[in-house]
Amino acid sequence: MDPIRNPYAPGAGQRPPELAGRDEQLGAFDVVLERIARGRPERSLVLTGLRGVGKTVLLNALRSAAVRKHWGTGKLEARPDQALRRPLSSAVHQAVRELGHPAQEQVDHVLGVIRAFAQREAGPAPKLREAWNPGISVPAARGRADSGDIEIDLVELFTDLGGLAAEVGKGIAIFIDEMQDLGPDDVSALCAACHEISQSGLPLVVVGAGLPHLPAVLSASKSYSERLFSYQRIDRLSRDAADRALAAPAAEEDASFSPDALAALYVATGGYPYFIQAYGKAVWDRAPRSPITADDVAVASPEGEAELAVGFFGSRFERATPGERDYLRAMADAALAAEDADDIGSVPTASVAALLGKKPQSLSPARDALLKKGLIYSGERGRIAFTVPHFGRYLREQG
Repeated sequence: MDPIRNPYAPGAGQRPPELAGRDEQLGAFDVVLERIARGRPERSLVLTGLRGVGKTVLLNALRSAAVRKHWGTGKLEARPDQALRRPLSSAVHQAVRELGHPAQEQVDHVLGVIRAFAQREAGPAPKLREAWNPGISVPAARGRADSGDIEIDLVELFTDLGGLAAEVGKGIAIFIDEMQDLGPDDVSALCAACHEISQSGLPLVVVGAGLPHLPAVLSASKSYSERLFSYQRIDRLSRDAADRALAAPAAEEDASFSPDALAALYVATGGYPYFIQAYGKAVWDRAPRSPITADDVAVASPEGEAELAVGFFGSRFERATPGERDYLRAMADAALAAEDADDIGSVPTASVAALLGKKPQSLSPARDALLKKGLIYSGERGRIAFTVPHFGRYLREQG
């Protein structure tokens, strides 16, 4: 089949041609936007799930929904080695630009607050950071969001942003990807700011996305976070949704899949959106004609597996040191012993240590490093899990 017309798009955060299986989340967010616009109370939103389930794609789709409502929006990706102030300042600056406001004096005040927030360092004697140009020409405000205490400053920043949005009769939505990578102080401040905004009824909402243990990270910071956010678990697609993700783009190109081909692809992909796009692309390129058959899937499967091995599994595995790779392989063997075919369940750290013939305490450095690299996560004490489905199978096949 013509590779130029291939509709499938395996890529990090790249929207697939058919965003199947996410109607519930999109519809719920439309309700949130409308309720906030009408002055009704609503909670901020947190999306959680493994890598490859389409959290970033959904986050971008939700942002597009806010843009269509003429809200101001901004997005950032949290990183373990980066404080929240500067990336958040850039995101909210973008939101103010999108929001628009006829009274320049009020806009300038908020821009000055953003600049003050961005340039202030934490500590007992807060001071301005070295020159940083966020594209804001007005001087930094004084006495607002510049205390150096991130919790105080973020509450003041969000309050002023929400106030500006309320005056315009619109709203502001801030989208945070990889939210689990925020530092403890930043998480605490974000929870406090969302709590304040929720109580004041200002039209500002935070939408975060992260790994399955993100709710535990938030709960450890503020006990009320369990009631502060609306949590939505993003999982693999159902069989119907997976079929639609493949069949709808093909139909746009006057092509189709046989029922047996769709069944074979669901077995191969497990319903994971990234895998569906990778296999869909490979099968399209290999199939000689439409309709695409189960035999075409069998022929193209090695190419789909190779795509995942290099671009999805291999790139992550290469980030690990030799000692960390041994730990990952032991996790894979422990998952196999637990009959976890998708490698999405957790395994006891004691089982990993036993397979390596070492004491659990001696493996703490390797485990902690893998946690920081985002290759594994711990949803409960004494247990760990892969952040990537089928990762254990990949490791076992590598030998």
